[in-house]
Amino acid sequence: MRTMLPRLAALALIGTAAAAHAADLVDAWRAAQAHDPAFNAAQAARDAGAARREQGAALWRPTVQLSGAAGWGSGDTSTSGARFSAPGFGTVDGARFDTSVNGGNLWRWSVQARQPLYSRERDAGRRQLEIAADAADLEWRAGQQALMLRTVERYFDAALAAESLRVLQRQQRAVNSALAESRDRFKLGDAPVTDTHEAQARAEAVRAEVLAAESALELKQSALADATGWGSAELQSLALPRSPAAAHDQPPLAQTLADAKAGNLQLQLLAAQTDAARQEAAKHGAMAAPSVDLVAMAAQDRLSGNGDFGSAANAQRNAMVGVQLTVPLYTGGMRGARELEALRLAEKASAESDQQAQQVAQATRAAWLGLTVGAARLQALEDALRAAHSRLDATRLGRQVGDRTTLELLNAENDAAAAELALQQARVGLLLDRLRLAALAGRLDEAQLQLANANLLPPR
Repeated sequence: MRTMLPRLAALALIGTAAAAHAADLVDAWRAAQAHDPAFNAAQAARDAGAARREQGAALWRPTVQLSGAAGWGSGDTSTSGARFSAPGFGTVDGARFDTSVNGGNLWRWSVQARQPLYSRERDAGRRQLEIAADAADLEWRAGQQALMLRTVERYFDAALAAESLRVLQRQQRAVNSALAESRDRFKLGDAPVTDTHEAQARAEAVRAEVLAAESALELKQSALADATGWGSAELQSLALPRSPAAAHDQPPLAQTLADAKAGNLQLQLLAAQTDAARQEAAKHGAMAAPSVDLVAMAAQDRLSGNGDFGSAANAQRNAMVGVQLTVPLYTGGMRGARELEALRLAEKASAESDQQAQQVAQATRAAWLGLTVGAARLQALEDALRAAHSRLDATRLGRQVGDRTTLELLNAENDAAAAELALQQARVGLLLDRLRLAALAGRLDEAQLQLANANLLPPR
């Protein structure tokens, strides 16, 4: 038993370490794929959309239809003025033939085959189905990138909430220590009572902030757990990014805007919708009206039973192979109205595409500027944090020798905590801007998350 305990302890440490290292952005994304209902719905829509491409190809393939019927039927035939001739009977003009079946047995079958040769409407329908298949794939890719960004944002929301709570708890310990010191010094007559009141007020304020941070952390962790299915082990091992090295490969703004315009999935989706609306208009245009088909048909009708003239049977067979031309002459204005509607919808889709292009350009410009000035801003925040810590150390020393007041010490503690959180938020914002810029250009994928993972600090 004693020999097993070290092994179990080692396994527990390995499991804890694995959990700590597993809670990165890539694993969060992979877990989210299995737990996000919207992503699962997008995958199903993509699979359904892929079948539309086959539907479009089937529009130009031959079709064969078999039909049959059996039942009860009646029939009367009457022929007059006919010429009758038969061997041994000669020829008789003005002959009359009458048959009838009342309530006889009816059998009917037919086979029809059709091969489209020309149809602008059918061609536009095929193109629409292909566009729909492409649009389903674009929607899935856009949903994939949206989920990826949403997962990263939830990850860092929870990580920042945990860091905020940690900093506030550290600040709370410092303020409580200052409060205890102020009380002791007041009892000794070495400090005024205002120091105690100021420390007490700040301690209560920080306590309220800690309680609010605990609630925020629970909510952020719950949102991440809902998205990924993670348990407490993963939620406790989230990492924050370090300050990245300055990026020298960032293309100029004009190139970045051009890349976003060419690769943005939402713009591609709107372009597909515009093309689909134009194809709908083409289906109802004047050039789409005629159609030519190669057709073949064989059929037989048979009716037998008793009638007015006794037992009778009537069988009819026919077959044909040829080319069929169909031209709609008048549809009551329906084709023109549908064409006009489709043209207006195409204009609407084009205008929405222009509007989306403006929004993409604005978002791209904002993310590019965030990356361009981000390194300098981080350097400034790091300098501010070092200055805040130096000020805190000096103020703490000055408080001990009586050159600084308790209020100044508390303010220095607060400023140092605020500077630390501002730096962490800026690091997260810089990393998110990089991922958002990749998403705007349609390039956000798991490889981008791997690069982001390389910039994460080990979990505390």
